[in-house]
Amino acid sequence: MKLYITGGGTGGHVTPGLAIARYFEKKQPQTTVRFAGSARGIENKLVPREGYPLDTIEIIGMSRSMSPKGILHNLKAAKLAVSAVIKAKKLLKQAKPDCVIGCGGYASFAVVRAAQQLGIPTVLLEVNALPGKVTQMLAKDADRVLVCFEQAKELLGGGDKIILTGAPVRGEILAADRAKAREKFGLTDDDQLVVSFWGSMGAKYMNEHMAGELALECKNGVPYHHVHATGAAACEWLPRMAKEQGADFDEHPNIEVTEYIYDMADRMAAADLIVCRAGAATLGELCMLGRPALLVPSPYVAENHQEKNARALEKEGGCRVLLEKDANPQVLYDEIQDLLSDRDRLHRMGHDATKLAAHDASEKIYQEILWAIENHGKK
Repeated sequence: MKLYITGGGTGGHVTPGLAIARYFEKKQPQTTVRFAGSARGIENKLVPREGYPLDTIEIIGMSRSMSPKGILHNLKAAKLAVSAVIKAKKLLKQAKPDCVIGCGGYASFAVVRAAQQLGIPTVLLEVNALPGKVTQMLAKDADRVLVCFEQAKELLGGGDKIILTGAPVRGEILAADRAKAREKFGLTDDDQLVVSFWGSMGAKYMNEHMAGELALECKNGVPYHHVHATGAAACEWLPRMAKEQGADFDEHPNIEVTEYIYDMADRMAAADLIVCRAGAATLGELCMLGRPALLVPSPYVAENHQEKNARALEKEGGCRVLLEKDANPQVLYDEIQDLLSDRDRLHRMGHDATKLAAHDASEKIYQEILWAIENHGKK
């Protein structure tokens, strides 16, 4: 089996593809996988780290602005899209995949469109509650469109080819054990752990507020443990900013600031509360682990889809949503204190989060991809 997986720009469009690749290798050990993405996206870090070859294509997303600058940007984007499809066709002719899987983001457009024009089976995975523009443009000619929210299925018009599968989750998340993870970090039944992060690259605005929140925790001598991942962009200035506001991490070893959490599956499993963005891949992991969360959706993503994702989980009782415009240091601190103060409520939130967990998502996706390959071109 040869798979060509494309998607990128953000981790939410890359990690599902990696999960699919690993699952196929588990089911069919002879599977070979190549990835494709943009030259600038996070896929350039995540994919090679997992040991997969990555082909890069120069392509940029469309601007929603109708200003002269926005119009010029879109003219460049359209021109690059044409040349990107041409390059993608060359790559596909060399790779000869059995199926091309598009996981979203503008980086996936050229490869999936090229595959459709070449007659190669294509499967789209839409992880967000509100389908992205790329999914909307490519869905008509795809063999299968796999969605993670019932709302997305409705917005794409329904039909036999649109299948509700849920989001694939990394194997380490599936294997994570809460009791073992808490033992690993030396946590007792009485200890509480907060884990916070704003994505692999971090978010400047939210990290600035988190610096103030961590300073409040230090000044107030909170009893719980808190691990915050800054991301690469803030790893130097966030600790310094927190110290300028009164944080003394040497005096409060229960509060830890790190660039990246490499054992994220165990950290999340051990956590009593997770504070993070609302990307679909992250939400899928929260639901699978049954962890309560304080979600601060990014307002800077297309069509505000992170808030749509978060509201879907909030409706089930699995999280609390705090909009970024309201998330100053004091509010973040107060929200965390309030949630941690009621252990029974946290337990209920974690239980309610599992209502949206797609325990068999990877197997469903695997079967639908096989179906697409077998039935491609059949009436």
